Amino acid sequence: MAIGTEKTRLRAEMKEIRAEAAARDPDASENLADAFPMKLLGRFGPIVSGYLPIGFEMDPGPLMRRRESNGAQLSLPRVELDGTMTFRSWSWNDPLVEGPFGLRQPQHDAQPVLPTLLLLPLLAFDLMGNRLGYGQGHYDRAIEALRSKSRAFSCAVAYQAQLVEELPNEPHDQPLDWASTENGSTPLFMLRGFKKPEPAPETPDAA
Repeated sequence: MAIGTEKTRLRAEMKEIRAEAAARDPDASENLADAFPMKLLGRFGPIVSGYLPIGFEMDPGPLMRRRESNGAQLSLPRVELDGTMTFRSWSWNDPLVEGPFGLRQPQHDAQPVLPTLLLLPLLAFDLMGNRLGYGQGHYDRAIEALRSKSRAFSCAVAYQAQLVEELPNEPHDQPLDWASTENGSTPLFMLRGFKKPEPAPETPDAA
């Protein structure tokens, strides 16, 4: 099956799984905030990019409020008219405007920033740091651009039910460094380092 076709199938499946997880655990976002390791802010802050949830995405609001109270500078993504994603400084009292895909985002005159710790929504992730998004590629392109300029540590914010055994991967997909769920955290960048090498292809014996 082609990777694009497989991702489309998985998106439909994972939307249902995520919705079921959200219905089962209305306290998941608070539990995630409780379990999130403060050390990540010290190591990879201080500019934290979050998001405002749509659909049944895990709500990072409780986590973002706690990080702001601990000294983080918050920001939100903004999808520009040309389709690129930028990150703009934002706090809880700042106004928002309607953006594409049902998003609420900072106004056009909000200060652009380069976040160093990114909290990312998703449909699914695996232990190698592969992330299944919605297929538009906004985050992949934005994170690639950030990483070309400075450090950018990416953290999945998800329900434990969104963890799958393996996701299809394409060259443009940007890997996750960490995952936080209602059950705790997983250092994906470390697990990726322990990935077993692919076996070498067998070659025929020399004549």
